[in-house]
Amino acid sequence: MKAVIPAAGLGTRLLPATKAQPKEMLPVYYKPTIHYAVEEAVNSGIDDILIITGRNKRSIEDYFDKSYELEYTLQKAGKDRDLKKVRKITNLADICYVRQKNLKGLGDAVSCAERHIGGEPFAVLLGDSITRSNTPLTRQLINVYNKHEKSAIAIPEVSQDRLNRHGIVDGSKINENIYKINSLVEKPEISKAPSNLAIVGRYVLTPDIFDKISQTELGFNGEIQLTDALSKLDEVYGVKFDGKVFNIETRLEWLKSSIDFAMYDDEFKDDLINYMKSFI
Repeated sequence: MKAVIPAAGLGTRLLPATKAQPKEMLPVYYKPTIHYAVEEAVNSGIDDILIITGRNKRSIEDYFDKSYELEYTLQKAGKDRDLKKVRKITNLADICYVRQKNLKGLGDAVSCAERHIGGEPFAVLLGDSITRSNTPLTRQLINVYNKHEKSAIAIPEVSQDRLNRHGIVDGSKINENIYKINSLVEKPEISKAPSNLAIVGRYVLTPDIFDKISQTELGFNGEIQLTDALSKLDEVYGVKFDGKVFNIETRLEWLKSSIDFAMYDDEFKDDLINYMKSFI
């Protein structure tokens, strides 16, 4: 299975940090956000990845490319540990790129992958979100697809105040974690949300999604919404997964995500806690 990572958005909610660099390249702890998405795809058994980029996103390509000058400098300085880290980034997967020429929404971004996908099911991982779970979230979705041979999307529960920031689903429970989706709505008014189960940026989609996207008119915010295209599919399954999602949407969420990941670093955690105590 191939993976598609849409990363063409402007990231206006994180200005001015995103004026000259992609929001997907903003570091969460010590790695760019998009690095985590690529790692998730690789850890899910995927080694063919297409990243959908746009203007001013060249640094994403440079990051995953080979850096001869840097490798030579590290090797000459005897910094073998750092050299190994740099080379590992380059060798994570086969990564290709295509540009979304007009920013017309997530549905349009996914449609840019049609030729690369070649009529097979594929995974979609948003480049500005990070997941953490014992089994990679994309792997969990692949397992559900393998069982039902239908599109599968991640649908964790979200708090009431976030219902108008996500696509929200109404579904029929099949077992403890799997739902058959009845309807989807993009960023509803909180009072009209059909549930507290949200679409958070991880999908495994059947190739007929491309036809549905082509039939989808402009929706919320004047864009072609992937949620609207999904609602046209005959069957979609939702996975209420075991794990956590970090969406790098605002300055506060970006900061909280960095702190959360830093707390998982045993070498750094105690120093961070002591530093934070100075603000209390």
